[in-house]
Amino acid sequence: MSAQPNPADRAVIADARAWLAQDPDDETRAEIQDLLDAAAGGAGEARDRALAGLHARFDTRLQFGTAGLRGAIGAGPNRMNRVLVAQTASGFADYLRGRSSRPSIVIGYDGRKNSDVFARDTAEIMAGAGVRAILLPRKLPTPVLAFAVRHLGVDAGVMVTASHNPAQDNGYKVYLGGADHGTQIVSPADRDIAAFIARAAKDRAVRDIHRSAEYTIADESVLDEYVTLTASILRAPVAPITFVYTPMHGVGWEVAERVFAEAGINPPVLVDEQVEPDATFPTVEFPNPEEPGALDLAFAKAIEVGAELILANDPDADRLAAAIVDDHGAWRRLSGNEVGALLGLGIADRYASEGRTGTFASSIVSSPALAAIARAYGFGFQETLTGFKWISRVPDLIFGFEEALGYLVDPWKVSDKDGISAALAALEGALLLKAQGRSIDSYDREFAERFGYFASDQISVRMTDLADIPRVMERLRAAPPKRIGSIPVERVDDLLHGFGDLPPSDVLRFWLAGDARVIIRPSGTEPKVKVYIDAQSTDGTAEQRKNAAKAVVTELSVNVHRLIEV
Repeated sequence: MSAQPNPADRAVIADARAWLAQDPDDETRAEIQDLLDAAAGGAGEARDRALAGLHARFDTRLQFGTAGLRGAIGAGPNRMNRVLVAQTASGFADYLRGRSSRPSIVIGYDGRKNSDVFARDTAEIMAGAGVRAILLPRKLPTPVLAFAVRHLGVDAGVMVTASHNPAQDNGYKVYLGGADHGTQIVSPADRDIAAFIARAAKDRAVRDIHRSAEYTIADESVLDEYVTLTASILRAPVAPITFVYTPMHGVGWEVAERVFAEAGINPPVLVDEQVEPDATFPTVEFPNPEEPGALDLAFAKAIEVGAELILANDPDADRLAAAIVDDHGAWRRLSGNEVGALLGLGIADRYASEGRTGTFASSIVSSPALAAIARAYGFGFQETLTGFKWISRVPDLIFGFEEALGYLVDPWKVSDKDGISAALAALEGALLLKAQGRSIDSYDREFAERFGYFASDQISVRMTDLADIPRVMERLRAAPPKRIGSIPVERVDDLLHGFGDLPPSDVLRFWLAGDARVIIRPSGTEPKVKVYIDAQSTDGTAEQRKNAAKAVVTELSVNVHRLIEV
């Protein structure tokens, strides 16, 4: 005889049945029905697995925050699915109606599983709620959606994407127009929207949410204008350059191809296996150009054709990775900090030559190199919390970046990181150097001679028990280390309740002797603790500076693991 379900099991079964009654998706309905059948008719381990599966899906809910929603596709409130998206869209529509008497929204989507379905659901629900809804005409990059929010003058934007997350994930990224100028949401908007979503989920069955087909499909003028404005940033002498490009199975190539052509750049050599959008990302373990092995096909193609540069967008094309062949003939991927510094220096040169002023910005976990550039040129500089929702809000911004391959080179056009315009800026730098008979590798050495060498590293530690993350942070706050390895800790900044102009954030920043630093924070999207390590040197030759800074980073990297052991 099978054991009788306990109260928690009875409750989760009831929740699953209620969800099943309103789920419009055959796939997730079947997923829940299979679990319910196994929980009701199974025995032993099969029944226990089914109940565990129900609890995993229904005991918690994907939390809506400043990153919107992001999670694995599946059934239940703790997964990305049509019910959750419908509740989110309905609640967000309520929020927008409270902000405007005639609210409007533009909606975009990438090539991930169900992105188009979630986008159409959102458009229908917004239209049914009286919000003027515009749907982008097909799979397009996130920067195009972010551009459209400002270009169309709407009150909000939604991009259905999980960016560079694993293939099983999808997400729902929210932008606000008007006084927010097309930026991603920040507090308190995230809390306010989340409250409306919770109310909609509680009060409305999905089948009762009014829908309408009276939404608009955006015409090609939105994309045309994005392409024209992006191409206009190129001011370098146009000359042949052999470069490899990959969109990493994402949606970047259609737009990147048009931008390169309009700017007068010769077509790249493509990584053919990765050109077409493919939600399974078959050639990479993770569709993130930062991950080891993600650029292997690009490296092979670059060697085959004798390329000078590799450029890679992530699947929604808001990030850019770059790789170069060094003066010894070896290929290496530049870190996000290296690309940010090189793009920043190029923009500083341009603005200074034109007599223009402005402010540079980077996240607190990004390299201090950009601040050094800004000081040398007399530009303003501002640090922000991680994420372009903060960087893009910096007043008088002329360039912003974060170490996670995010760059904003044309803030007058878009209020978010843009991997396509960043690709064009990287090509411009390569073309300028080529015209002068110089390489990116030699330019990197010149940078070290001029500003010092800035070394960095990042360590991510995955936690199987989510409760371990706050335990680690609480322990470090209660007993901060006196030294890391042999390097003394001189002071600690705790950002939990804000610090200077920075809003509150669960971040600890350790300043060490010799201008080194270690920053520790929980990941905003994954069950990880992240550690960012930076060191710099201005003593000796470029090579000596490089060796000194890297030695400090190596020592810190080896010893920092002890700080975050559970």
